[in-house]
Order: sequence, then structure tokens, then C-alpha cells
Amino acid sequence: MTALHHAAELSVTEATQRGVARLVADAEQGADLVVTRRHQPVAAVVSIRRLNELEEAAADLRDLALVLVRAATDTGRRTPIDDVLSAFGHTRESLAAIPDEDD
Repeated sequence: MTALHHAAELSVTEATQRGVARLVADAEQGADLVVTRRHQPVAAVVSIRRLNELEEAAADLRDLALVLVRAATDTGRRTPIDDVLSAFGHTRESLAAIPDEDD
């Protein structure tokens, strides 16, 4: 399945005939193009705006997956921060005593 549902398909030969400048111009105008070889998608030409939209959607899906996993596996058990610090050999005071790198 592709995220470019309404993309125009063209073969590598057709893409070559159109030329890079025309492919880029089409993408800038909002056309999503899928380049195929032997009827199999091998590349896509999209605008930067569309690429950003796709990357944002992918990030949203990753976040959603994390939320769903957390909801499905959450037992309700929580670990206090002091227990975590202790497991790593620290206390709140020992962390506070560590100088900042900016100092």
C-alpha cells in the first residue's frame, strides 16, 4: 500500500522523456508521481510540502503506536523517581551536586 493514493504513474521511460525539469515542475504544482519499472513502483517524485506532510504523518503514526502499546501493556504500576535514582547509585542530592556543563 502506498501513501500516495492519487499519484500518477509513469514508467521510467516516460519519466526520462518528460525530463527532470518537467517532473520537478509537476511536483511543485502538487502532482504526486510514482515511477514504475515493469509495472512495479520504484521511485516517487513529490514536492517538499508533500514530503513534509508524509514525514509528519509517519511521526504521528509512531507516536500513536507508542500510545497504543502503552495502553495495552500498562499494569498501573509506577516506580517512584527516588527508587530509580537509587538503582543507579544516585540520590536527588547527588544529582544536584553534579556541576552543569555550562558552568
